[in-house]
Amino acid sequence: MGLDPVVLFFVFGLFAGLVKSELKLPPALYETLSIILLLAIGLHGGVELAEQASLQLLGQSGLVLGLGVLLPLVAFALLRGLRFDRVNAAAVAAHYGSVSAGTFAVVVAFLLAKGIAFESYMPLFVAILEIPAILVGILLAKGISRDTHWKELGREIFLGKSIMLLLGGLVIGAIAGKEAIKPLEPLYTSMFKPVLAFFLLEMGLIASGQLASLKRYGFKLALFALLMPLLGALIGALLARAMGLSLGGTAMLATLAASASYIAVPAAMRLAVPEANPSLSLTASLGITFPFNILVGIPLYLALAETLIAWGL
Repeated sequence: MGLDPVVLFFVFGLFAGLVKSELKLPPALYETLSIILLLAIGLHGGVELAEQASLQLLGQSGLVLGLGVLLPLVAFALLRGLRFDRVNAAAVAAHYGSVSAGTFAVVVAFLLAKGIAFESYMPLFVAILEIPAILVGILLAKGISRDTHWKELGREIFLGKSIMLLLGGLVIGAIAGKEAIKPLEPLYTSMFKPVLAFFLLEMGLIASGQLASLKRYGFKLALFALLMPLLGALIGALLARAMGLSLGGTAMLATLAASASYIAVPAAMRLAVPEANPSLSLTASLGITFPFNILVGIPLYLALAETLIAWGL
């Protein structure tokens, strides 16, 4: 079986960028595609959340929140071991404790294409994982400081585009319910993959620009950006098994733990830790980890989930 067509759109964008093609998508179109994707993911999750809300889900959400605290600590320890300075290690670690909504959209499409079921409230976990890593990253970089503008930072975190769209979609879907939302179902059914394909084309173009920075930051950054997703996926998959998630849910949580933010966290870190070098974070998360997860990681994390289940874990 060949690569999924939506992944091929990413490869096409990556190639077009690397060969310096004049191909570009209008900025407004990229913005629109990201809004549609995030809202679609939120709506779908909200509809299912209305039917499956329970004390068990509340407990699982608490464990996922703990995962969002643990991952940046692990990433920070790795980066410090590779001799990155404290401030930049903390900023990069925050990106890897958070999640990539784009990667989540791809794993959704991947599992649906394979006919593998997963817990449909997973978008709730995406929203939960966006927040704690930012706070942990700030504390790792500078401790609790009077200079931190917490009010402004809180607005950036909780009222930022990705969180607002995900949570807004979740709330709308949960309140409206499955029957009322049916006219909007194409957003997360028939329209989802075409929108995702164009989004990944643009992401390929953006990622190709970040790869050029790798010459400056070299082997250590590349090593971290490939090692951390594998370690994060293992932690996420083991937690998913402890939570009793299905095969699809385990693969999905592993993928979320393996991904790195390139939307919400950069904005928050720029505000809270302006002395950090943003090129390091974006080169690692968008230039290396995102392509790795899209092209290699997601099938690998599914295989990991299958192995853990076969072992009875």
